[in-house]
Amino acid sequence: MPACVPAHTAKSARTERSHPPHSPPRRPRRLRLAGADLSASVAVFLIALPLSLGIALATGAPLRAGLVAAAVGGLVAGRLGGSPLQVSGPAAGLTVVTADLIQRYGWRTTCAVTVLAGLAQLALGCLRVARGALAVSPAVVHGMLAGIGVTIAVAQVHIVLGGSPQSSVLDNLRALPAQLTGLDPAALAVSALTLAVLPTWPRLPGRAGRLLGRLPAALVAVAAATAVASLTGLVLPRVDLPSWRSHALAGLPQGPVLGLVAAVLGTTLVCSVQSLLGAVAVDKLVAGRAGPAARAGRSDLDRELLGQGAANVVSGALGGLPVAGVAVRSTANVRAGAVSRNSTMLHGVLVVIAALLLVPVLEFVPLASLAALVMAVGVQMVSPHHIRTVTRHQEVPVYAATALGVAALGVLQGVALGIAVAVAVALRRLTRTRITHEERKGVHHVHVRGQLTFLAVPRLSRALHLVPPGAAVVVRLDGSFMDHAAYEALQDWQRTHTAQGGSVELTGRRAGVRIAEPAAPDGARCRCRPWTPWRNHQCGSTAPAPGDRGHRLAHGIRAFQHSTAPLVREELARLAREGQRPSQLFLTCADSRVVTSMITSSGPGDLFVVRNVGNLVPPPGQGDDDSVAAAVEYAVDVLGVRSITVCGHSGCGAMQALLASGPGFASGTDSGSGHTRTPLGRWLRHGLPSLERMADDGRPGPRPAGRPPADAVERLCLTNVVQQLEHLRAHDSVARALREGALELHGMYFHVGEAEAYLLTGADGEETFTRVAATETPQATAPSLTLSDTSGTLGEKTFQE
Repeated sequence: MPACVPAHTAKSARTERSHPPHSPPRRPRRLRLAGADLSASVAVFLIALPLSLGIALATGAPLRAGLVAAAVGGLVAGRLGGSPLQVSGPAAGLTVVTADLIQRYGWRTTCAVTVLAGLAQLALGCLRVARGALAVSPAVVHGMLAGIGVTIAVAQVHIVLGGSPQSSVLDNLRALPAQLTGLDPAALAVSALTLAVLPTWPRLPGRAGRLLGRLPAALVAVAAATAVASLTGLVLPRVDLPSWRSHALAGLPQGPVLGLVAAVLGTTLVCSVQSLLGAVAVDKLVAGRAGPAARAGRSDLDRELLGQGAANVVSGALGGLPVAGVAVRSTANVRAGAVSRNSTMLHGVLVVIAALLLVPVLEFVPLASLAALVMAVGVQMVSPHHIRTVTRHQEVPVYAATALGVAALGVLQGVALGIAVAVAVALRRLTRTRITHEERKGVHHVHVRGQLTFLAVPRLSRALHLVPPGAAVVVRLDGSFMDHAAYEALQDWQRTHTAQGGSVELTGRRAGVRIAEPAAPDGARCRCRPWTPWRNHQCGSTAPAPGDRGHRLAHGIRAFQHSTAPLVREELARLAREGQRPSQLFLTCADSRVVTSMITSSGPGDLFVVRNVGNLVPPPGQGDDDSVAAAVEYAVDVLGVRSITVCGHSGCGAMQALLASGPGFASGTDSGSGHTRTPLGRWLRHGLPSLERMADDGRPGPRPAGRPPADAVERLCLTNVVQQLEHLRAHDSVARALREGALELHGMYFHVGEAEAYLLTGADGEETFTRVAATETPQATAPSLTLSDTSGTLGEKTFQE
């Protein structure tokens, strides 16, 4: 087994760690640089170089400050940070904050503010509060990024047109008509070329396009604009990098104390939130990789905050821009195959070399090209995906308030405004309750939508008093919370109405569960829901009424229509419009105890499921039943599934029948009686290869990790999964997809009695079913966020309600 480690290896490792005190000193470990880290660092460097200069230009800082921040972010944050594969440097999200600081206090004070913000990050990291930053509402984060993006784009338009930006968004908008009348054709042409190359370069067709597409679009766009401007002799403002001897370092902060405190808080907020959310998103990207590339450790967010703080202290002290995790560079690092923090650090070394040796080359770059590059960054920060997400969750007011506040007032003020609106929306949702009354066929229906609190008791009482004495009433409570005041009011009215000869039925959202009192303590609450209606099981009022026991199916359908259908109707409507696109074919037994959606946590449209007795896959051309082969062909060739899973389970009746009756049961007769084989016997003949495989003494046979099979039935169940996977490989569509690398096969075993799932690992002859652990620490939940510089996304973190 791959997981096994020889005993002598572990022993030698312990010996190395605890060598005798008089033994010769151990030789220091040499730095190992993987080839993947080297290539990834080059790719990241090619992206970071033009972006660092462009962001410095957008803030109004010395252009060298962008190179300083890129180098410090790679070396300091890369070495000390808690996210090994995240690349830090000057980020577009900090452009607005930094530009405002430079305009208000000057460059040297801005460097001092960066140092103080780094010290604040160090303090927060020591207090281990990093995960608190992930509790920010997604709509606030998206709105902040959108507001920053609008501010960047509007300011850079002036440079693209050959002018200079103003101090605020409103001033830039007011000055835009005058700028359009006096635009510089040369600057506009260079900017247009840059903007044209950015989206088209990654989409070049053919094999040559795929090879050339490995070069970053940002670098190619700036290089093309520089070459055209130089060859045509266009007179344009270009990059000016004065001698390092004249480079300005941090000075003592000068200005009003409250203003400086607000500046430090704003810089700390944006740097920390962007870096921490980026670290979590990088973890998602790394987890999606296969093989050794997925072994990079999960991010330590508190250490990442400490690393970012140290980088900001060093960058500010050396006269650099504020540092934060940068999305596109991190994405490029992961996708280029980086396996350790060495790639991030080496990218910083390359930036240092470029800053010292490539100054004559960099001074050919037109400022208009860098401005166009940063303008594209700002436009992409207003993400249509984010807008659709906040619209779906009905948080557009929060998004809009934050974006407008950041653009018009500033980052801190805009974020504070967004948080205030988010709190107001949450309180409105908590207190918003709709209560309706109607009469249908002599029965009065009172429908309560939303949370039922003391604030809604007056409206509830008015609706209930519309019901005449002695009438039949159905009160439907569609909410997840009911406080004591509402409960008492409802119970008092129910007792009074019942005493007057009326009938009252209280129902809730959970599959028709009757609501008679607040939720029971954990020890008394039924833990079977929502699977109870699917079982031959009675648990209080969840079972059908005594007169309805013959209509359990109808009872379950009513529960679905009442509780589940309203929740999934929108998703099912989307699937009906777009068609099914499952990612996996799941082939399992018809046993009623194996609930595929439950054990895989899947929903509509996720799995293409095939079930039969014994989870068997007949080899091609054997037998008259092609239903399984047809399903496999349809899933692979038409639906394009990326994986097929064969799932067996403990106590399988088909495997027990094979063991009990022997080969004769499936090969021609029933238990040697000479009777013509039954349909079940004809079907189970496809399980004979599994029986023969288990009887082969030359094979060790599959087993659960850490223990032998419990009995012969479990051994055959495990062997059958392995054998059916071999049958699958013989099908033409599967074999073709496997050769093309478009399909993966997986084996799975579900132990019914233990409610444990096992996945098949190991090579031929050493198959092991490893239990899927439920104690793995989940990744930090974070707002759904896509941080981008020029192209691509860093990844999505899903926010669940």
